[in-house]
Amino acid sequence: MCGIVGYIGDKEAVPILINGLKRLEYRGYDSAGLAVLQNGDINIIKEVGKIRNLEMAVNKVAMDGVIGIGHTRWATHGAPNQVNAHPHIDQSGQITLIHNGIIENYAVLKQALQNKGHKFRSETDTEVIAHLIEELYQGDFEKAFREALIDLEGTFGLCVISKHDPEHIYVARKGSPIVIGVGEGENFIASDVTPLIPYTKNVFYLEDDEIAIISKNNIITKTIHNRLIEKKVQAINFDIEDIEKGGFDHFMLKEIFEQPKTIMDGMRGRIMRDEGLVKLGGLSSVEDKLLKANKIYFLASGTSWHAALIGEYLIEEFCRIPVEVEYSSEFRYRNPIIKENDVIFAIAQSGETADTLAALREGKHKGAVVLGIVNAVGSTIARETDAGVYIHAGPEIGVASTKAFTSQVTALVLITLMIGRRKGMSMIQGRQLINELMSIPDKVSKILEQNDYIREISKKYANERNFLYLGRGYNFPVALEGALKLKEISYIHAEGYPAAEMKHGPIALIDENMPVVFLATQDAIYDKIISNIEEVKARKGRVICIANQGDEGIKRFADHVIYIPETCQALMPLLSVIPLQLLAYHIAVLRGCDVDQPRNLAKSVTVE
Repeated sequence: MCGIVGYIGDKEAVPILINGLKRLEYRGYDSAGLAVLQNGDINIIKEVGKIRNLEMAVNKVAMDGVIGIGHTRWATHGAPNQVNAHPHIDQSGQITLIHNGIIENYAVLKQALQNKGHKFRSETDTEVIAHLIEELYQGDFEKAFREALIDLEGTFGLCVISKHDPEHIYVARKGSPIVIGVGEGENFIASDVTPLIPYTKNVFYLEDDEIAIISKNNIITKTIHNRLIEKKVQAINFDIEDIEKGGFDHFMLKEIFEQPKTIMDGMRGRIMRDEGLVKLGGLSSVEDKLLKANKIYFLASGTSWHAALIGEYLIEEFCRIPVEVEYSSEFRYRNPIIKENDVIFAIAQSGETADTLAALREGKHKGAVVLGIVNAVGSTIARETDAGVYIHAGPEIGVASTKAFTSQVTALVLITLMIGRRKGMSMIQGRQLINELMSIPDKVSKILEQNDYIREISKKYANERNFLYLGRGYNFPVALEGALKLKEISYIHAEGYPAAEMKHGPIALIDENMPVVFLATQDAIYDKIISNIEEVKARKGRVICIANQGDEGIKRFADHVIYIPETCQALMPLLSVIPLQLLAYHIAVLRGCDVDQPRNLAKSVTVE
């Protein structure tokens, strides 16, 4: 969950490293540091807090050099302070490194090294790696580097510079992403592609147990067991504008407003409207296996888990295949029953979520067909699954996911159509669903026009301490997602429930101090939702309703109503979630919270 950048070339490294860290700050932001090789010495600066603190410290010193590494941290071992911040050095000061991941056997290694006289400065697991390389070094730095990696248990994305070999940066990966940017007379390292875009569009990804030895003019790639390998360079398919705020105050707001485009991008080139068919090239090789599936499992975490719940409703309704939605973090620890012809979908925006990777590997080990639904092209989930679907949402910088959620739901609708049309869904029904899906971007735009109105509503609730979100059917997962967004960025305690479950406990919380958000769109169970609203009003609860345009009657029951266009029940989450995203955003801004980088959270959770 930490951000890694590295540079080697002829330019000054510090500006490139600082700019790269700014683009990676969403991956971790409790401390930051960088190290630069300068006239045979390694200069290190580390600061607690945001990248701007590091930038101010760097500006006070002369820090020249054309080789350097930088890191932004999300703490796992050791408190977020200057000592525990990366980079870390060995005892002699010859070796400096940055690390993303967790070394699970660090305590054993640390004790063994202490027995040999090593003295440690920090509480981190990372420092052990520097000392271990130092202990193994006998004149061949590459050999010591590889031997140290063999001794490590756990996960690492690793970037090392050393006085022993001042012409190279050494990089390794196991379970934590590393991407290499290939330039002319310069090369780059990062934990995802966003820092590389201003400098190069040519990249390749390291796989587990691979290393790269990088100079300004050459890159050697090997396994940790010293077998040379060739990597295929690929082009990044987005531009610098995609990772800038574009005039918005926050990345999150920009990404909310991008959803008409990203939903359309997820459909583009995949729909045959006249035939009522969907063609997903990434699943063409496994289409028959999907049709024969006895059960489909969705493995996901957080926002992706909520999208998966909607996928469960879609596939069971239209394809009549049983679906289980599993928390990735629990799946492999409960010895799941996987049978022949079962299919697993791993869903993650980053494609690097450690829990989801571990779960899909367990599913693969048990013989399931393992597929992916991811945003990040070239990510680990994309590479380790048998086939899959990219959601084409573009870079999502805000830590709280917004556009990735609606793009995931869009992909799940397309998958449902692809399977359903082969399993009995009529052409007319397929056309109807496709036509309605293609109208969704315009309808999302209409909801976004209410941004100022939703901001005004938010002012009345910005100082609350608790919220309830209630929905039924397809809107129940949206209630969960709305509650998650609010708690993530505003730090208000919020819970989502099926509306009918309110009376089985949560109703005890209802009083004049409890705001309740109802997803009250007009569907087959609308009357039931109205009854639930009346139960809340009878206990003086304050009600915000998300309702369909034209539903004037609901004003009798609600303190505030946010209207959204009508659509079919199956696609309603693509609309009903939008006002909840805006509500969470504006409440967080009014509370003075850091919307894009909420406390204790990181965008890509690469530790279990």
